[in-house]
Amino acid sequence: MPADTTVTRLLRQAELRPEAPAYYVKRDGGWQPTSWREYAAEMRAVAKALMALGVEPGGATCVLGFNRPEWVLFDLGTMMAGGVAAGIYTTSSAPEVRYIVAHAESKVILVENHDQWRKIVAEREGMPRLERVVLMDGVETPDDPLALGWRDFLALGEGVGDDEVDRRVEALAPEDMGTLIYTSGTTGPPKAVMLSHRNLTWTASTTVADLFGIGETDSALSYLPLSHIAEKMFTIHSPPTVGYAVYFAEAMETVPDNLREVQPTIVFGVPRVWERLHAAVSAKLRQVSGVKAKLMTWARGVGSRVSELRCRGEEPTGWLAFQYRLAHKLVFAKLKPLLGLGRAKSCASGAAPISKEILEFFASLDILIYEVYGQSEGCGPTTFNYPGRTRLGTVGPPLPGDRVELAADGEVLLKGPNVFLG
Repeated sequence: MPADTTVTRLLRQAELRPEAPAYYVKRDGGWQPTSWREYAAEMRAVAKALMALGVEPGGATCVLGFNRPEWVLFDLGTMMAGGVAAGIYTTSSAPEVRYIVAHAESKVILVENHDQWRKIVAEREGMPRLERVVLMDGVETPDDPLALGWRDFLALGEGVGDDEVDRRVEALAPEDMGTLIYTSGTTGPPKAVMLSHRNLTWTASTTVADLFGIGETDSALSYLPLSHIAEKMFTIHSPPTVGYAVYFAEAMETVPDNLREVQPTIVFGVPRVWERLHAAVSAKLRQVSGVKAKLMTWARGVGSRVSELRCRGEEPTGWLAFQYRLAHKLVFAKLKPLLGLGRAKSCASGAAPISKEILEFFASLDILIYEVYGQSEGCGPTTFNYPGRTRLGTVGPPLPGDRVELAADGEVLLKGPNVFLG
């Protein structure tokens, strides 16, 4: 029986819920779904193509581009073939791209467009192991023997048998490396964080399933860099764990519009995202006057009191419960959809500190944001506020199963199933 990995979890979703939506892409003005059955077939097709290109177990690939299905399929297809994928930030310079591709000893890289392709061309002499550059679907293939269009790439795998892929999946072990996360390199060259399959599956199960109770009726918008472990968990590893659907944002510029269209139940943002939203809402509230201003002040007071209770795992009763129902009907139910948070039940902030004042502001609008602390070396979260156990202005308790201590010099020490291989 295959080991528990993100790949086998996705195959399980395809078996149990074949026609349920796994992800959505906006085409021709509407959000078009891809089922779990189709998702699994696409992952297998990519795995076959990579195997045809010579990607062996333990071998690396790279991805350079904005969040698209091809990004995720390339990552999962690499994993299915027994390899490991490393994401590269789209803002990386050509020398930075060259460093990661060469350091990972990547044989194949997927790029989003011609802008990213040109970074490869500019540094190709410094990437001796790189054999092919695959371009995402719909991008014209450059006239270069290094370049390979998406459709032609998939066609390469047609001669690889399902049994060959299945043997690769059967050979995966929980302790094997599942992905590479390159740090931003603020103190020098980027450093590669090696995360195992168990790191990834344990973290996904512990956070989305155990702490937040997220399930197959939930949804998320994918828009933050997939080269970062946080978005990688929310977009790639958590959905197959519990079955929620992912919507791929059209572009960073369209994220506010996409949020309002999709109304996801899971919303993760770095502090800057919440700060911008806070500034926009605050500006609108300053324009409100008269009776509406008094109504908003009253509703926010109610929202704050209810949020305080919910942070402790309690619900309002009696007069406060009545006030909350009224505030929700008159204010919150109208305001939150305008922000794209009309259905949001699990909002989180991480990757940097966020001010308590901003958390309290959103709490007064009936939007609880759970702050998380962690690092790539811990597969993302180390400590996490979660429903029923939240203190605004803190990063919450350690994940169940983790042990966190402070060394004498202030260094944070972590021990647990999410700690990286090295």
